Amino acid sequence: MGAYARASGVCARGCLDSAGPWTMSRALRPPLPPLCFFLLLLAAPGARAGGYETCPTVQPNMLNVHLLPHTHDDVGWLKTVDQYFYGINNDIQHAGVQYILDSVISALLADPTRRFIYVEIAFFSRWWHQQTNATQEVVRDLVRQGRLEFANGGWVMNDEAATHYGAIVDQMTLGLRFLEDTFGNDGRPRVAWHIDPFGHSREQASLFAQMGFDGFFFGRLDYQDKWVRMQKLEMEQVWRASTSLKPPTADLFTGVLPNGYNPPRNLCWDVLCVDQPVVEDPRSPEYNAKELVDYFLNVATAQGRYYRTNHIVMTMGSDFQYENANMWFKNLDKLIRLVNAQQQAKGSSVHVLYSTPACYLWELNKANLTWSVKRDDFFPYADGPHQFWTGYFSSRPALKRYERLSYNFLQVCNQLEALVGLAANVGPYGSGDSAPLNEAMAVLQHHDAVSGTSRQHVANDYARQLAAGWGPCEVLLSNALARLRGFKDHFTFCRQLNISICPLSQTAARFQVIVYNPLGRKVNWMVRLPVSEGVFVVKDPNGRTVPSDVVIFPSSDSQAHPPELLFSASLPALGFSTYSVAQVPRWKPQARAPQPIPRRSWSPALTIENEHIRATFDPDTGLLMEIMNMNQQLLLPVRQTFFWYNASIGDNESDQASGAYIFRPNQQKPLPVSRWAQIHLVKTPLVQEVHQNFSAWCSQVVRLYPGQRHLELEWSVGPIPVGDTWGKEVISRFDTPLETKGRFYTDSNGREILERRRDYRPTWKLNQTEPVAGNYYPVNTRIYITDGNMQLTVLTDRSQGGSSLRDGSLELMVHRRLLKDDGRGVSEPLMENGSGAWVRGRHLVLLDTAQAAAAGHRLLAEQEVLAPQVVLAPGGGAAYNLGAPPRTQDLFSTFTITRLQETTLVANQLREAASRLKWTTNTGPTPHQTPYQLDPANITLEPMEIRTFLASVQWKEVDG
Repeated sequence: MGAYARASGVCARGCLDSAGPWTMSRALRPPLPPLCFFLLLLAAPGARAGGYETCPTVQPNMLNVHLLPHTHDDVGWLKTVDQYFYGINNDIQHAGVQYILDSVISALLADPTRRFIYVEIAFFSRWWHQQTNATQEVVRDLVRQGRLEFANGGWVMNDEAATHYGAIVDQMTLGLRFLEDTFGNDGRPRVAWHIDPFGHSREQASLFAQMGFDGFFFGRLDYQDKWVRMQKLEMEQVWRASTSLKPPTADLFTGVLPNGYNPPRNLCWDVLCVDQPVVEDPRSPEYNAKELVDYFLNVATAQGRYYRTNHIVMTMGSDFQYENANMWFKNLDKLIRLVNAQQQAKGSSVHVLYSTPACYLWELNKANLTWSVKRDDFFPYADGPHQFWTGYFSSRPALKRYERLSYNFLQVCNQLEALVGLAANVGPYGSGDSAPLNEAMAVLQHHDAVSGTSRQHVANDYARQLAAGWGPCEVLLSNALARLRGFKDHFTFCRQLNISICPLSQTAARFQVIVYNPLGRKVNWMVRLPVSEGVFVVKDPNGRTVPSDVVIFPSSDSQAHPPELLFSASLPALGFSTYSVAQVPRWKPQARAPQPIPRRSWSPALTIENEHIRATFDPDTGLLMEIMNMNQQLLLPVRQTFFWYNASIGDNESDQASGAYIFRPNQQKPLPVSRWAQIHLVKTPLVQEVHQNFSAWCSQVVRLYPGQRHLELEWSVGPIPVGDTWGKEVISRFDTPLETKGRFYTDSNGREILERRRDYRPTWKLNQTEPVAGNYYPVNTRIYITDGNMQLTVLTDRSQGGSSLRDGSLELMVHRRLLKDDGRGVSEPLMENGSGAWVRGRHLVLLDTAQAAAAGHRLLAEQEVLAPQVVLAPGGGAAYNLGAPPRTQDLFSTFTITRLQETTLVANQLREAASRLKWTTNTGPTPHQTPYQLDPANITLEPMEIRTFLASVQWKEVDG
């Protein structure tokens, strides 16, 4: 994104390791890598100078200005990933990454003092594979010498608000393992580098620490926060990023860059800039060397006042810069020479040098200072009084859901690839592979991808990449299921179940339903499949008939709302169950049709309930009005309905409009979609539902299954009408009488929970200028309110923005459609058409005591992210590989572990050899770390701990 353009359970997956010992080889692709088991990790920090030996010499008694030549290459934004790499459609934005890397390598070779940092491995890996062996060796030398340094090292520079921690770990692993396999320890980044994401989460810092990073630098933070930090000399401090992990496990030295990620004003020497080059010939009428040097010295001295050491950084580069690297380096060479030779001779105390983030960090560490500690996060981010970047928490909800579904599917794919091995990759259905979806998912974590802040054609391309990745994973699953079940069937993956489309179940008289559970615990899962009208018999894996129902929706359009078959599937941990479905011929349909409920003021209250929950609806309005937890005898009045904020297009206070990034309503009070809902009731032994219709573009089904401890709200919104020329930002709001004292709670990337307080920031006195947008926070999986006794938790099926704008109230933004661009570079209003215009999603509502609530919402959030995968087959398939008996539960039946090594979180360092720089904080000494020792037979996981292992395995031979 251009800064100049705008002022836990167990999850097995493959890791790249070409050195792993293997007993089987592949004809069509490289051997399977060792398995990485990501479990709920304690990195062991220490002191070392490894990786810093190549840093340049500094002057101890001078102000050292570390120049950081860099380029920021968005993996999609105004152009697609391929368009950016190849330099296509330069009329949209002049950018060609392949030329940047070509030019930088040539410029580095021209002068041994020059240095450069690169970040986005999605681009670098593509460029690398196109190079000759000779060029690759040259680049390896540059990396070995520390002149080409990788910072961050993820596949992308991921967003921090709309990303789930598992997807962050995956994309970082993909990039860092590429660097490890390509350059060894020389290529391992020491510094995390998030210069463009629009706010920073505490969990991101925790993950970076567990990945082994020594420090973290970022560019964007709230304008009020930055001003306070400059005055207090807290632009750099230690971020204590977990309340669960013992310090310094999640401690991370964190620095705010002084100028975002851009050069100082008037000092940009790129083809994309208009600043004057350094002219040092005094005979030239364009001579400006003295003026520029004096200006530079003033800038450096002023910047040094806000930092605590005699070292400062200047980021010399920006979006897609260095396509002609010689322009940059030639002028920087002159600047360094003029300052260090001429000005120092005249008494200047400023020393300028080519440097890198790691070398700058090394000097800060050697300063041996005591640093303050931060414990909260950097949300929300605002770059002005009316410019809160909280809209992107909810932008493009269809893409956000597709990304979350794809993460779910990728984990299933990874598990079966790891557990079945070669037979999953090469089998009766062809060549299966998890890599394409893994790479597509990594791309989606980019801070202009899942955030919803790209142009429309780029968002379409992100979805295309996900869809292309699903295909090879479907082949892999088919191969794996054939091997595990012992039958070769024509497996069908119904990708449109969210809109009740599945051709096989809707046309076949009999079929099989295979349901795989990716969680490490047993799950009972309600299967819902669109079918034709009729009566069906469902049998479990042992041939016993299980209860089932067919539900007809309240619509005359049977194609848009076909009948749905329901039955409950019992699923083993990390295993699957197969159910058979057969239509009963010549029986009259006995499907359950919804009954319309007339709106009469004298009607009794309408309820749906099971053994755990009762939900009551107002007979006059059709709205939810009360929830009761019958186990705990908790009764809470809850009114839930939909509202919309009228999006600002600018006003007398500011011309700032709501857009893809910015949320700015034109008034604090939202407008109701409707004050009442037309309702229909469904009650069967397997489900109870209230169907609410609020308008032609907003409806909801409130649902309860037997045994379910939460209330499910399945909402459908769109296309949002804008014919009245009003952009609309739609919310679902829950109003209760709970006395919450301005506090509410949100998750951080699906992991730990942070307390939020209305109109408050923990580290500075907030001047609140946008009472709605300034109180919105990212909700990745859940948000809750509590009075200390009772807690209402709402879980989401994708990332959304949420808040509590008054006591007892909780709201989540489900969709937004806007008529004006927000002036942050996209130059396109957030006006989705087609598949992105109409969105369906779910909110899961839990009512419990404050003490017991965490156990419920943590397990439910995990189950929502790692939901069972449904695969269909017509049945009657031919026997396949009879030598392999069907398997449902034995986790390690296909291989034997021959070696087990623990690594850091992203599997690029052995834990026993890993260490991090030590920092002294003003909170006193950190606890002593016990010496590392691995007992493979007894692995203990502390709360919120993730541990990563590389397992070398020997695949078991199977006859047939």
